Amino acid sequence: MFDVRPNEAFEKVASYGLAPNMILYLMNEYHMDMATGSNLLFFWSAATNFLPVLGAVIADSSVGRFRMIGFGSIVSLLGMILLWLTTVVPQARPPPCDHSNNSCSPPTTFQIILLCSSFGLMSVGAGGIRSSSLAFGADQLKKHDNLKNASALERYFSWYYVSASFSVLIAMTCIVYIQEKVGWEVGFGVPALLMFSSAVSFFLASPFYIKLKAKSSLLTGFAQVIVASYRNRHLTLSSEGTELWYHYRRGSILVAPSEKLRFLNKACIIRDPQQDTTSEGRSSDPWSLCTVDQVEELKALIKIIPLWSTGIMISVTISQSSFPVLQAMSMDRHITSGFEIPAGSFGMFLVISLTLWIALYDRLILPLASKIMGNPVYLSSKHRMGIGLFFSFAAMAVTAIVESIRRAIAVSEGFADKSQAMVNMSALWLIPQYCLSGLAEAFNAIGQNEFYYSEFPRSMSSIASNLNSVGMSIANVVASFIMSTINDVTGRGGKESWISSNINKGHFDYYFWLLAGLSLVNIMYFCVCSRAYGPCVVERRRDWDEGDDEIAAE
Repeated sequence: MFDVRPNEAFEKVASYGLAPNMILYLMNEYHMDMATGSNLLFFWSAATNFLPVLGAVIADSSVGRFRMIGFGSIVSLLGMILLWLTTVVPQARPPPCDHSNNSCSPPTTFQIILLCSSFGLMSVGAGGIRSSSLAFGADQLKKHDNLKNASALERYFSWYYVSASFSVLIAMTCIVYIQEKVGWEVGFGVPALLMFSSAVSFFLASPFYIKLKAKSSLLTGFAQVIVASYRNRHLTLSSEGTELWYHYRRGSILVAPSEKLRFLNKACIIRDPQQDTTSEGRSSDPWSLCTVDQVEELKALIKIIPLWSTGIMISVTISQSSFPVLQAMSMDRHITSGFEIPAGSFGMFLVISLTLWIALYDRLILPLASKIMGNPVYLSSKHRMGIGLFFSFAAMAVTAIVESIRRAIAVSEGFADKSQAMVNMSALWLIPQYCLSGLAEAFNAIGQNEFYYSEFPRSMSSIASNLNSVGMSIANVVASFIMSTINDVTGRGGKESWISSNINKGHFDYYFWLLAGLSLVNIMYFCVCSRAYGPCVVERRRDWDEGDDEIAAE
């Protein structure tokens, strides 16, 4: 089996390495103002986050994952080369400003098109790579039908997430450092070189990959099931599956639908075999008769939505990245008398804690627990999702407590009106909240990925691996709504808002206590959804294996 993680890892190093300093490049080299440059980067980020979802649909239903990743690698490389060319070709950007009369020439239409084309190509490339890399890598684990291979799948998802996080860490440090110290030409050239290496290695390993064939459009299939169920709404469902004929794909292991969401079963009931099916066994009208597989795919998606929605709140808490930077700036960040940690670099503790925990959990804790118990110890994906939600709640509570202490010190030292003043409190007190957030991601995000992949049919694997991205997108909207509402409500009547620009006058501690409360409610909601969902596929399989072992022992 060949590892495909380096492909997306290089893509993340390249794209995340370009993003932090891009506003400086636009303002200094393209003479854009802050608003114009920020809006351009916003649209770039929005496209990069949305296109993997679209790419997942196309990969699952049409071109397949290998071709989608290959396409994305080539397009990403082209976009990065094009962006690099804007640094080495003088005609690709406006001339330098004339400081004698303080005048700057705006970029021409051609230069803007060239720049936006590079952003667009990188977004499309990210959509191709990120949409399918996770599922394509899991496809290489050909057998995941027992507990041993379930553990292998768990390790794969864990280390996939570690490689992605480590890539972001490298991007935010090394690539950004090169851009600042060496220049744009080298700083943009290194990501392009990394992407080139990634694409070449991916295609060279092509003969060794397992490539599953794509099936018909999933979205069309979902629509067909809904329409067929409505058209056949007058049919009577029997309590005994043998009394009805169901239409199923030739060679499929699913010959009858499950009993859950039974109203959808009407979509695959054969009323008249001669009229409803062709001589080849296919449906005469796919909008009136669907296969059992189509029905079960839609059921799997509907069934998973409640548990998927529990991940939105944890993404809301993790997205609270702006205030901790302001928090750190107002605290003593010195490690030694001559060195202090940059305020924006405290996020590295989240990545470090995530990586260390996964390494310990995978290599030390589970093997040690298995040795002590005498049997393989395995935490189900749902258990890990729940543990992650608890750590998220703990992170918000610790953030609120630390901020309450920091604010009290600032007021007592007379800094109520001086938000930029440094209080007599070490910024190292911020590390616990970052570590708890890292543990929350380590448990919940990885658990979600494994849960979706295990519960969905293989034909939906790419969509499963991108449900996290959809949740994060919705979480950003929810986070914005919560913050705007709190700002409006607490700032009425001329009062100082909880989330005031002056953090010493505001009450961010109250704001984070509110997020902690919502996180606690979300944990209870998760428990209800988890109980209603029932056991996972891996749990049911483990119970069957244990039952078989008991029978064999007798």
